[in-house]
Amino acid sequence: MALNIFKSPNKLPKTRFLLILQLSIVTLIGFALMRLVLLIRAWPFIDDFSSAWFYIFGQGVIYDIAFTSYFYIPFVLFFLVLPNKWLSSKIFRYLTQAGLFLVLYGVGFCMVAEWYFWSEFGVRFNFISVDYLVYRREVADNILQSYPVFYILPLLFVLTAILFFFIRPVVLTPLLLKEPFKKRAGIAGLLLMLPLLSFFMLNQSQRQLSDNNYVNELASNGPYQLFAAFRNNQLDYRQFYATGNDHDLSIRLKSLVQDNSTPNDKAYNIDRYIEAQGHPQKLNVILITVESLSAEYLTRFGQNNNITPFMDNWFKQGLLFTNFYATGTRTTRGLEAITLSIPPTPGRSIVKRPDNRRMYSLGKVFKHLGYDTAFLYGGRGFFDNMNTFFSGNGYRIVDQPRLNTSEITFKNAWGVCDEDLYNRTIREANRSYKAQKPFFFHIMTTSNHQPFTFPEGKIDLAPGEGKGGSGRFGGVKYTDYALSQLMKQAKNQPWFKDTVFVVVADHCAGSAGKVGLPVKKYHIPMFVYSPKYIRARQVDTLSSQIDLAPTLLALLNISYESFFFGKDILSSDFKDRALIANYQKLGLLNKEELLFLSPGKRINRMGLDQENPVLEKVSKEYPGIKDLMAYYQGADYVFIHRLNRWGRPLKRVAQIKVSSLDQNTKEKTEIERAKGVLGYYILFSGKI
Repeated sequence: MALNIFKSPNKLPKTRFLLILQLSIVTLIGFALMRLVLLIRAWPFIDDFSSAWFYIFGQGVIYDIAFTSYFYIPFVLFFLVLPNKWLSSKIFRYLTQAGLFLVLYGVGFCMVAEWYFWSEFGVRFNFISVDYLVYRREVADNILQSYPVFYILPLLFVLTAILFFFIRPVVLTPLLLKEPFKKRAGIAGLLLMLPLLSFFMLNQSQRQLSDNNYVNELASNGPYQLFAAFRNNQLDYRQFYATGNDHDLSIRLKSLVQDNSTPNDKAYNIDRYIEAQGHPQKLNVILITVESLSAEYLTRFGQNNNITPFMDNWFKQGLLFTNFYATGTRTTRGLEAITLSIPPTPGRSIVKRPDNRRMYSLGKVFKHLGYDTAFLYGGRGFFDNMNTFFSGNGYRIVDQPRLNTSEITFKNAWGVCDEDLYNRTIREANRSYKAQKPFFFHIMTTSNHQPFTFPEGKIDLAPGEGKGGSGRFGGVKYTDYALSQLMKQAKNQPWFKDTVFVVVADHCAGSAGKVGLPVKKYHIPMFVYSPKYIRARQVDTLSSQIDLAPTLLALLNISYESFFFGKDILSSDFKDRALIANYQKLGLLNKEELLFLSPGKRINRMGLDQENPVLEKVSKEYPGIKDLMAYYQGADYVFIHRLNRWGRPLKRVAQIKVSSLDQNTKEKTEIERAKGVLGYYILFSGKI
């Protein structure tokens, strides 16, 4: 049937809408080829292809048809109202040919983009691709510096022109037809039934039928997932996740978090005062969050390529946490966990949400104690809403636009090189020291990020990717080198002996895996160094980024008011556990298994002692599930009801009740404002 629509014009149906059908077939063929190519790439990770292929291609074509039907809605409406004499005019024929070429080029561009996106992330388009639309400057520069764009685009143009040459005569024939409005209305009505049915009958849950994450991704459609992520940047926890009794879970959360604090009857109110056991030490703190520093890059964790020679030696001289995990897969998730000590809530990070000011944060604790508290970022802090978040939570901002031209020796799409950022950090520290003010600096680096470019001549690996570039290994080794230069300078400063250095990753370099939460892809190092005050040792306790702030403050013997979900890893009553998640799956990791919640109110477990982990469905009564639900249902409740805000009267703490998202979560973000551009497609194709 598909081939018949490109045969002799005399045998084709007599309707102007045939052009839409023809383009739909071309689009569906392109999607099918893309799925086949990605399937070949993912073949080693699919255990039983005989049972997976029907789901991959069957469910996949349903998503393909759904997106195609959404995409062509404006074209159907256009052909419905366009008069016959306009349709057959010479000007319109030229415009139609131009539009046809752009559609074909767009399909090809989408296929190329999916290939590279899959290469980097191992998934179809998702929340990351949404950022690629919102933060166009950083992303556009990154793409230009990472990929051979100026070769790809002309080649794609040539291929599109060849395809256009062969199908042009046939697809233009319907423009010569004179079709009465009544007939057009009937055909348009039938065509519009397809997106209508898709809207009410299809959602993202149909692509979660397999325990293998690669299989589910292959059964998806990239553009469909893009618009779904664009629209659903925040998920209503109580609508999509298994929930428990608020009273019971509130009590359980308090038992997990509050230690021996005085109990209260307020729902999920974990507000308490942390009383330090020793004499407070008002030391300076430089907290360095390193971009994508997976534990696997360090020799200590099995790396054999000697790409972290400085850290391999340095980490033996301080307090190294070897069983430490990132809470998420994005920079904003790491910053959120480190700064707020709160479990990740589904959808977008709190860093990127509205109404995220005046929250209990690590920076607020230090600022209350009289510290010079600053967030230093190598890029533009507009990206990922970082400046708004940190400035609203007790930090002053030092980012790339605030650096003088003389301070920048090298920069790429994401910001200045780590050395430039560290040099500015030294100057900021000297300024605070001269003012006789202790300082807390939270640094976020950028060099260990694609395109992995950095100043030449610094290390024995070439910057960049392809054509001799060393790629990620080069980025890691330069990151290591820059840290060595920071410490070399710091040791010559008068404030060095009274300063604590903390090094931690924001997340791992990759997050793709057969299961939704591949545990190894969350393993990161955390290191604390202050030779005068902290003895060198290794801590193997299972923990995660939400525990960094309480642990650091405990090391400094600082007493403070807290709404942190994390706990001091070094305390005698700390129980091994780590919270890890992506934007949909919310997990609790212990030594034996991973428990996690998923949309559709699903609860799963995965044993860690298996070579090929198998997901199992479990009930709410399974051991550990109540703890899992207490953490995440509690975090959702706390954020929505604004419980973790400083300066609020305690009488405003919400009483126990079950409610959906309130108006605080309805405020516009940069993505919601962007819906004015893409809102039409998002409305129809973004249903979850």
